[in-house]
Formats: sequence, structure tokens, C-alpha cells
Amino acid sequence: MTRFTPGAVHRLIGAHVLLAATAGLTAPTTAAASTCPGPVLSSQAEVESYIRKSSEEWAASVPTTDASVVKRILAEDFVWVLDGRVIDKKIAVAEAEQSGGGFLTNTADYVHIRFFGSTVVAQGSETWTKTGGRRGKFIWTDTWVERDKCWQIVNSQDTVVPLPALASH
Repeated sequence: MTRFTPGAVHRLIGAHVLLAATAGLTAPTTAAASTCPGPVLSSQAEVESYIRKSSEEWAASVPTTDASVVKRILAEDFVWVLDGRVIDKKIAVAEAEQSGGGFLTNTADYVHIRFFGSTVVAQGSETWTKTGGRRGKFIWTDTWVERDKCWQIVNSQDTVVPLPALASH
């Protein structure tokens, strides 16, 4: 059994922490290595406007088979927790290209945006109607990250809240 002095242990731990920190800072990410599909934004106001508009566009695209918004705003390493499933970008795009999942409408209710340096936490709500009159809301949180001036979502968490069906007359 090898024994280390307390000073040697401290230096080893420090070296591992430094290595981990510098590896995270210098290793290129897939998103950073590719061309940004969105606009280059230079001010916090532009970023906030872009994220709000993109969130509303994503909501509006749900009942369609238009996956262009999803392709643009989701990072390659995107992870989404939705309805008890963990979904990556590939699955999210494939599902967006399908028949709309039975959604007739989906409308953003609000989007709150908070900045934390090169990270934005967007929290919002959407109200939807599906075939057969089923209604509900998504209450969601999206984490946006800026990588090489490219803002994309790296993580989403959605909670489905059922609403009472509309009374038919």
C-alpha cells in the first residue's frame, strides 16, 4: 500500500482539480466546433429578445411538422426531460418532423428570462389542445448557453399539467 503525506495528497488533489478545470475550458464542444445556426447577438437585450421569440416559435411549431426551430435552437448535446422520458436532439427533431403528436394548438403563455453570465434560464408556460378535446399546459424550464457567440438550449424540463376539457355546446 502506497502512503502519501498530507502535502502530497493536497498537491495531487490540486493537480486533478486544475486538470479538470483546464480540460473543461480548452476542450472544444460539438456546438462550438460547428457553425451556429442562429444569429450572432451582441447585447443582452438582443439575446433576451431572441430567446423569447425562439421559445414562442418552438411552441407554435408543436402542432406542425416544421422542425426548423428545433434544429436551430437545440444544441447537439441537448437533453430534454419530457413526460417521464429523457430525449436527445436527434429524437426531438424526429418527433418534431412527425405529425404534430396530435396537437391542434400550442401557444406560449409567458416566458421569464434570467441571465447568469453566458447562461440563461428561461421559464415559461404553454397552453395546448389535442385531438379529442384534451387540453393541458406545459410548465417548462430551458437552460440556454452561449458557446462562441451561439445561444442554444442544452437542457429542458417540461411538466404536463392537464386542464379540464372545454364544454361542447
